Amino acid sequence: MSLDGRKWAVVFGVVALVAVLLAPRLVPGASRGGNPPGGGKVAGQPTAPEFVERAGSQAAVVHVAGAVRRPGVYRMSAGARVRDAVRRAGGAGRSADLDAINLAAKVADGQQVVVPARGGKTGAAGTAQVSLGSATAEELDTLDGVGPVMAEKIVDWRSTKGAIGSVEELDEIPGIGPKKLETLRNQLAP
Repeated sequence: MSLDGRKWAVVFGVVALVAVLLAPRLVPGASRGGNPPGGGKVAGQPTAPEFVERAGSQAAVVHVAGAVRRPGVYRMSAGARVRDAVRRAGGAGRSADLDAINLAAKVADGQQVVVPARGGKTGAAGTAQVSLGSATAEELDTLDGVGPVMAEKIVDWRSTKGAIGSVEELDEIPGIGPKKLETLRNQLAP
């Protein structure tokens, strides 16, 4: 081996040694000697939930309810869809009517995702509730206090807004005041 070849071998050896020594500090989860103590958490490195809380502005906390296997409150990553929230809650239950909700809608922080059972969720008066998140203008037009013009306003508002957290958000639509909102509250599910 020539002198130049030996110099390069020494340089590569030093670089490799530095990489091995610095890897545990530069690569989260990497360590010398197997898994770090504490169940896989590297000292000074946040766990996934801590990271989501620190990143905060992009994450969403969503309440998944209705016909799912594990209803509850779940932290979702940025860009998550209703479909992802349902999966996070253990998937749809046997009686779930997934066609009644918009699985492609993006979730929003504080949103409640309600998966209705086949046959429809019923309101306080025993009437079947319409899903605000997926109802067509024709379905909304069947509700008391909603005509074709208001139904179109609701669909347009929903398209612009994206995810809907609660029926109370309808007060953002011009023409829906406290009385109309009270009438709709028992006829709509989020």
